[in-house]
Amino acid sequence: MSFIRSLIDFSTATIGRMRRGQRISPQTDGRDGYVKINLGCGLAVAKGWTNVDASLNALVASWPRSVHKLLYRLSGSNRYYSLEQCCDLLGNHVFIHHDLSHSIPLKDQTADFIYSSHFLEHLFKRDAERLLTDCYRALKTGGIVRISIPDLAYAVSLYAHGEKEKMLADYFFVEDKDSFLAMHKYMYDFELLKALLEKIGFSQIVRCAYQEGRTPDIKLLDNRPEDSLFVEAVKP
Repeated sequence: MSFIRSLIDFSTATIGRMRRGQRISPQTDGRDGYVKINLGCGLAVAKGWTNVDASLNALVASWPRSVHKLLYRLSGSNRYYSLEQCCDLLGNHVFIHHDLSHSIPLKDQTADFIYSSHFLEHLFKRDAERLLTDCYRALKTGGIVRISIPDLAYAVSLYAHGEKEKMLADYFFVEDKDSFLAMHKYMYDFELLKALLEKIGFSQIVRCAYQEGRTPDIKLLDNRPEDSLFVEAVKP
């Protein structure tokens, strides 16, 4: 337990430093020359992307494999990934540990692409607007943000078809007693998300099909086609 306590204390201190305005220049993917940022990634990652997340996985990604194995038994990753998969993902991709409800840790106009899948709904509305405003700041002119979230219109359609319990449990009152981060705190349909992006200053806001759009690697990154809303927008 002392190890876990130390890990949590270190995590809190790290987030505190990042909240105070520390910003980085992320790596460029040598294959295509783009700076690509994956926000709230969990372990859904792709090569060449800088992955930003507040999870303990992101915190210990650069630590020895022995720590990854220990954390695997304590984290929710064991629900979706084998031990070998988890260790390989942490050891072979770039992670930044950061609380995205406050900002993204990037310098101005440094990113070509920002991607976020099934994360925005885990933020309160005001925090989501603040995050997307910070995405606008961090994107280069002409840069693209792609957002995938549970579609509010789909969730409401479940009610219309008599699936009330599924609608409530899977979308509106998602709970995880082990993680406040896992709870849903707001929902969007295309019109609501488009209005928010326009308010921030984005243009060319379009609804995209699953694994289709201008963002690289979406065939690897996009998931949950049946209930997701996929939207891309450009910083003019």
